[in-house]
Amino acid sequence: MEKILTKAEIESLLNAVFDGRIEPERELSKAEGSAVAYDLFNSDANRGSVPNLDIVYDSFIRYNRVNLSNRLRKSVEIKKVGARSYKFDDFLQTLPIPVCVAIFKIEPLKGAALISFDSTLVMSLVDSLLGGTGIAKVPVANRMFTAIELRLMEKVVGDILQDLEKAWAPLYQTHMTLLRMEMNPRLISIVPPEYQIVTMSLKLQIEDISGNIQFAIPYMTIDPIKDKLKVGMQFDLMAIDPQWSNRLSSELLEAPIETTVEMGNATISLRELLDLTVGDTIMLDKPCSSDMLVKVQGVPKYFCIPGIRHGNKAFQITKICNIRGQ
Repeated sequence: MEKILTKAEIESLLNAVFDGRIEPERELSKAEGSAVAYDLFNSDANRGSVPNLDIVYDSFIRYNRVNLSNRLRKSVEIKKVGARSYKFDDFLQTLPIPVCVAIFKIEPLKGAALISFDSTLVMSLVDSLLGGTGIAKVPVANRMFTAIELRLMEKVVGDILQDLEKAWAPLYQTHMTLLRMEMNPRLISIVPPEYQIVTMSLKLQIEDISGNIQFAIPYMTIDPIKDKLKVGMQFDLMAIDPQWSNRLSSELLEAPIETTVEMGNATISLRELLDLTVGDTIMLDKPCSSDMLVKVQGVPKYFCIPGIRHGNKAFQITKICNIRGQ
């Protein structure tokens, strides 16, 4: 069945001919000759990097560094190594055997993504989670991971996915779910082999032990939000420490402040002041039964009445002071 052009397509084609951007004779000669191959999977659009995606990983690093340090009770540092795009099949060729790979879903986006951990890092994380020093005691070469080791890694992956959700939140609300864990790259298939993916490599340092983590997301997964990435949403919100506001509020609540109660006022001369001795009485301008003014850091805040509580002098607030009119 032949394709029928729409009215908008016909008008666009005619405008291109009138403007000289299309020459009918040349296009017909091309049609009569050999076809020109066009690689949909390796086009310039697919080879390009994804703008601002690295900022999402910057935010993830800030979240995960704190959470992983708390889980392991060790000092953890995470640094970006670099981003790169691959054909999915070429990326799988770079993964060693065995490798710990977590395949996860980014809802509501289509497709799945993955996180890979090298063997040395897996054994260090497992040893640390079990209370060890973080130095792998068992040779990791050509040894598949046990069910217990994979189960412990699922806990680490769970924390990572939660931190990724927080990092993505200023750009796009997502819910990330772990689908399964794999050790053999040949059993991993999140997209067809020729599809493009974008990766981000991170170096994780746990005291004296280091290892690598790689994130791989298909282009087709992030394609629906590429415009938001190009525009650059309010990523400055991501640069703020998520715990900063809570810590500031907590510290402010514990800050000491000076509170004074003004019982009244009196005016005396300098001679009377110099003649004051122990036992002298100064008459104030207010009776003791009237409300007294409470000042916080020198600012009038409340009115109160004096009294005694548990054997100590005290005051009871009766009303809030209106600073303008008091």
